[in-house]
Amino acid sequence: MRKIEIFDTTLRDGEQTAGVNLNTAEKMEIAKRLELLGVDVMEAGFPAASKGDLEAVKKVASIVKNSTVTALARSNTSDIDYAWEALKDSAEPRLHVFLATSPIHMTYKLKKTPDQVVETAVGAVKYARQKFPVVQWSAEDACRSDLVFLSRIVEKVIDAGATVINIPDTVGFTNPEEYGKIFRYLLNNVPNIEKAILSAHCHDDLGMAVANSLSAIEYGANQVECTINGIGERAGNASLEEIAVALAIREDFYQAKTSLKLNEISRTSQLVSRLTGIAVPPNKAVVGKNAFAHESGIHQDGVLKEKSTYEIITPELVGVPSNQLVLGKHSGRHAFKDYLHKLGFHPDENKVKVLFEDFKQLADKKKEMTEEDIFALLIDHKIQPEVPLYQLKDIQVNYGTNQIPTATLRLLTPDGKLIQDAATGSGSVEAIYNTLGKMLPSSIKLNDYRIQSVGAGRDALAQVFVQIVSDGQEINGSGTAQDVLEASAKAYVHAFNKLQLHDEKKSYKAMSI
Repeated sequence: MRKIEIFDTTLRDGEQTAGVNLNTAEKMEIAKRLELLGVDVMEAGFPAASKGDLEAVKKVASIVKNSTVTALARSNTSDIDYAWEALKDSAEPRLHVFLATSPIHMTYKLKKTPDQVVETAVGAVKYARQKFPVVQWSAEDACRSDLVFLSRIVEKVIDAGATVINIPDTVGFTNPEEYGKIFRYLLNNVPNIEKAILSAHCHDDLGMAVANSLSAIEYGANQVECTINGIGERAGNASLEEIAVALAIREDFYQAKTSLKLNEISRTSQLVSRLTGIAVPPNKAVVGKNAFAHESGIHQDGVLKEKSTYEIITPELVGVPSNQLVLGKHSGRHAFKDYLHKLGFHPDENKVKVLFEDFKQLADKKKEMTEEDIFALLIDHKIQPEVPLYQLKDIQVNYGTNQIPTATLRLLTPDGKLIQDAATGSGSVEAIYNTLGKMLPSSIKLNDYRIQSVGAGRDALAQVFVQIVSDGQEINGSGTAQDVLEASAKAYVHAFNKLQLHDEKKSYKAMSI
């Protein structure tokens, strides 16, 4: 049984999703969850992009012990030096360096001849190996490259010291048969290929990223690069959870497996969704809320008689909670803390105190608390900014079918002042956002607004996702509360706070492989 290495790039390629801008604290939370999931390698960022990115990669590398942390670099000494500064104190410093190999990229972007590209790639790998014990080299736009040239450059970079070779479908152009044949060609035509691990990295522009990744495994790839929930720029990347579960369910066919803890998939998906502000579509394979729902009468009858008639993946396999009561308003602080540890969170005593107080308030309203409720409460605390920004203190909405909706809000400003204002709108949510528009010091356009429930029942928590636009910057935000209107206000304020952090960070977000 072959072991497939899982290279997770949620924190690098995934963060390039339009509107996503993770701060250091959010990156660290995702990194800890990825480590708990059991990914072999996590790509923490692109240190040369900004000082903020470099520090984030350094902090992730300092806390992750059971997964290898890597970072991206272009084929120049400056990028490699920045990556070394970020990773030099990690358990196993590993570099991911890339260079384009397709005729269109070499001609129009690099403006280099094929010989110059080979020379640049070899030079970068040799320089990197002076610092890093493990160097992965990627051929950007490999799927539109000439296979003879691709074989030549792969051979040269392996000779230079690269031990992992990544063949990315950078623009999501290829199909499973074509992609598999590239791997077979390299295995048959690169003399020193046995000295390196072949890796697949697929984008989903034509909806084939997962299929292409699985095809690469069939044809000899021993590493796949993917993201949680398939997030990434344009149409996204190959979905980690879909690849992992496909290998588990169809182990008979692929004869390959990962070392992932599959029952951590659901929680990891939820965390990434909340911190990025990108909702998981209900019909998303493996982690969508409808993934295990059976509407058809024929399906329901079959599942009731024997689950395997229509259910090839059990909810328990990926850690989907059964919504049973886990804690209640009479639960003590010790039981609450133990449950936090079970979910993979280990906050300090001061944070436990704050969380427990919020838990008790919610339990008094909700009566029955499920794992989903507690996880949502935890994440709601995790998304709060590291530095004091704007905080929603009070919200009052007046609505009636024969009156104009009016919202009154109070906010705590970053300098500690309590401000209040009111505005009207054609609906309650618009009234809230018109009020916030008057109170917050920036011109903002609401680009998207979505709402979904956490769990089931009339007392289910509301989870709102928004996307705002300011000066061409798209920023996502999310908020959770038992009241839909409060969740809507919290999501807007969260997005605005992220916008302030984004303006300070100004990270470079145009790097793809």
